[in-house]
Amino acid sequence: MKTQPVARGLGLALGVAAFIAACSPDNRAAGIKGGTALQEQTMGTVHVCASCHGTDGNSVSPTFPKLAGQRSLYLQAQLIAFRDHTRADPHAHTYMWGMAAHLSDEQIAALADYFAGQKTSAGVAAGSADMAAGKILFMEGDTAHDVPACQSCHGADAMGLESFPRLAGQHREYLAEQLKLFASN
Repeated sequence: MKTQPVARGLGLALGVAAFIAACSPDNRAAGIKGGTALQEQTMGTVHVCASCHGTDGNSVSPTFPKLAGQRSLYLQAQLIAFRDHTRADPHAHTYMWGMAAHLSDEQIAALADYFAGQKTSAGVAAGSADMAAGKILFMEGDTAHDVPACQSCHGADAMGLESFPRLAGQHREYLAEQLKLFASN
């Protein structure tokens, strides 16, 4: 459809405008009243993040990952990569490069801590055949195709380890898209 790129561009422009407005000194007070300037900036930015990821980090659209309960170190690394334009997947270009462009290291750390501290909503279960095959790959990998066990980096319960992301509860479609991007480098 010809209107889709226009709508996407308009949405991105509105999102960037909202981000800039949220970070302006006149609008910081919309966050935490009486809090520190960093808390106010962070909460203003959370409101911008909410349009795609949800206020509590539990996005409803599989296009956008759930951030709630994600590892803080992982979120910080991703926001820095977006800001520095070193994360190059298509959604990074379209959405996150502009959103993260003006974040300071302190704001990034505060956002990461905020979303890491949110409760994750449950994921949607797949069919039993898909779940059984996924469990084998997660637990054992696939040596025939040189695929390591997912749990070796993401933990036995898929909650993430240090700088490796939490997979538990994430949108299935989002994970599948990320795996395709990894496979195509």
